[in-house]
Amino acid sequence: MGSGLENDKTEYNITFGILTGTAIVMVVAGHLGYGVLTVGDLFPYYSFHVPLFMFISGYFYKEVGKGQTFGYVKKKVCRLLVPYLLWNLVYGLLAWLLRGYGFSMGEEISVRTLFLAPFMHGYQFIYNYAAWFVPVLLVIEMMNLLMRFICGWSFEKLSRRRDEGGNLEWFYLAGSLAIGMIVVCLAIGGHVWGDYKAAGRILFLYPSYQMGQFYKKKLEKHDTMGNLVYFAIVMGVQTLLQIGCNGLAFSSVWCTGFANGPLVPYVTIVTGIAFWLRIAKVAAPVIGRSRVIRFLGQNTYTVMMHHVLVFMLIKMILAGVAAGTGLCGDFDFAQFYSNIDYIYLVNGVEHFKMVYLAAGVGVPLAIRYGVVKGQAGLQGRYFAGGKDGE
Repeated sequence: MGSGLENDKTEYNITFGILTGTAIVMVVAGHLGYGVLTVGDLFPYYSFHVPLFMFISGYFYKEVGKGQTFGYVKKKVCRLLVPYLLWNLVYGLLAWLLRGYGFSMGEEISVRTLFLAPFMHGYQFIYNYAAWFVPVLLVIEMMNLLMRFICGWSFEKLSRRRDEGGNLEWFYLAGSLAIGMIVVCLAIGGHVWGDYKAAGRILFLYPSYQMGQFYKKKLEKHDTMGNLVYFAIVMGVQTLLQIGCNGLAFSSVWCTGFANGPLVPYVTIVTGIAFWLRIAKVAAPVIGRSRVIRFLGQNTYTVMMHHVLVFMLIKMILAGVAAGTGLCGDFDFAQFYSNIDYIYLVNGVEHFKMVYLAAGVGVPLAIRYGVVKGQAGLQGRYFAGGKDGE
């Protein structure tokens, strides 16, 4: 299933397929301010959902042997960065086109916005801002590879044996957590600002990636507690955090909003992941074989990249209705042309956000499905033609 942002040829993991699909729905709902999956605001999306993707990616990391480094880097660049850069160009052209119609969002196309800004902030063309995560994931993948190479080599030299028991996983997790908490302390002190935010978000999210590997190698085989006790513990801890803390949400992308010191963000990351991982395990026998659920879990890259544009298309339709019929009279055209986060709700009904959510997830998946089926059809005709010509 891969990292959750790419299709992979590894054996499909039903539980993590459901978990990945759930995570992307949370991302889309979070951009709407729609708490449909927050369990009554007990688990705010922004207390764990971006780190959840890192956790999933870390879980699917496979050790890279000697002589495989170039192939690994090439695969990651081709699957993560190349599609991102191509779509970044497309969205740059779209932003340029829409500026001609009065929209003020998005920067001009330049070498900086095409190649540098994606690694600095990812908000250069606005309409694809949700995909800021992709370059960050690539950097973390490369950091992880380098760290494991250096530490593994050092361990072999010092102990004259390989780390067959995976004992270095404790070091990787503890070291990354220490660095992450230092970043949180610096952010609280106002020292993670401007260009420093690029490094801040990477170092803050890095421990979540290591959590994925740590869970796979050290904890998964022990994850057998009964559901009743398990949920009682996780939800009990989360309830205590809600009572004792000044709000649990924070911003992974901007490295801000840490209201409770350096430890609590990572505790909420653990509780959020633990809750939804067990939900995915419970759901696996029931819905795990669904082709829709599987397709969603395998195509989160597409949803992440395009759902904000789908929101814009819905707002364009509503703007047309407001301008042409007089309905939707409270539609705010000034916000529509200048604020990507503006969400118009028909008659102010909060649950109209479900329309945005369903379209934000469903439309990119439907288009992706059509592309996949079209490619399969072309390949089928190609091979059939080859056989006929033999």
